[in-house]
Amino acid sequence: MSEPVLDAVGVGKFLGHGAGRVHALKGVDLSLMGGELVLLMGPSGSGKTTLLSILGCLMTPNDGTVRVRGEPVGNLDPEALAGIRRNHIGFVFQSYHLFPTLSAEDNVRLALDVRGERSQRKAAREVLGLVGLAHKTKAFPNELSGGEQQRVAIARAIVGKPSVILADEPTGALDAENGKAIMTLLADIAKDSSRGVLVVTHDPRIVPFASRIVHIEDGRIVRQETGGEARRVSQS
Repeated sequence: MSEPVLDAVGVGKFLGHGAGRVHALKGVDLSLMGGELVLLMGPSGSGKTTLLSILGCLMTPNDGTVRVRGEPVGNLDPEALAGIRRNHIGFVFQSYHLFPTLSAEDNVRLALDVRGERSQRKAAREVLGLVGLAHKTKAFPNELSGGEQQRVAIARAIVGKPSVILADEPTGALDAENGKAIMTLLADIAKDSSRGVLVVTHDPRIVPFASRIVHIEDGRIVRQETGGEARRVSQS
């Protein structure tokens, strides 16, 4: 695609008030193209989560512009922003955020319910099959392993076919085998030229899955590298 599915230009953000006010982001430029899986890496407190919240239209920047599929979102009212999130952005959280009293299928169906879509049961089952959980549609979260719960969370994020997938430390609580399986799923999703995947992570094990790695420190993007460059560095 010639146009990013998501981009930020000159984004700045202050957090807190008075003496506790912190300049969390400072003139951040970041683009995500369809077909990319981009890792956002940096130390704790570097601004990763704040940037992810802004890119996901959960938080408004003090400065700069965010565009989703070319549409500036800075002047949209809360209802319009909620529409952008429903229709264009899928979130994968480290802690899964599954409803414990709902089955895997019903947790996924919720994402379609808020969009007002029909054929929810069929779509939910199809996407659970895509993530390898066709046999777990009726299982509740406490009957699933950590890796399986994360797969349900991914299924919920992708069932509406959003343009952007934002994943916050999706492998942080998983062992190597489950972490690899989750990243393989996200990489497969990113092969679709109409979708982009952005992953916030501390996990160096998942570098081989990246198209590009963006490094953030003290609220600024300090460098970027292609996945191939990062793999060579990690192997040397």
